[in-house]
Amino acid sequence: MFTLNPQSGIPIYRQLVEQIRRMVAGGQLKAGDELPSVRDLAVEHAVNPMTISKAYSQLELEGILVRQRGKPMQVAAQQHSANSEYARLQHLQPHIEQLVLVAKQLEISDKVLLASLREQLTKK
Repeated sequence: MFTLNPQSGIPIYRQLVEQIRRMVAGGQLKAGDELPSVRDLAVEHAVNPMTISKAYSQLELEGILVRQRGKPMQVAAQQHSANSEYARLQHLQPHIEQLVLVAKQLEISDKVLLASLREQLTKK
């Protein structure tokens, strides 16, 4: 369900938080869907259970997940239109900014960058 990469330089809990945010915004996780238990996810990815718990707690504070005693963590009912294309695009914003920065540093023109993006988008 989740892909966690300890060598990425991004803390594991942040990787999990971002993946769950994107999956909820993209509709792969819907209100009421149950998430794996802290223990199961920690064993599956060979990480400390506190790492998973930290991610789940952060998402609970943000209102993305809900905890009910004795039940698995669940995706909360969304209060706003998180599934609009614009809202989903906001999850890409940091990546777009990074791409533009690197392209400028490499002195790649807008025209070439956009052509490359179009090519990637049309690949099957």
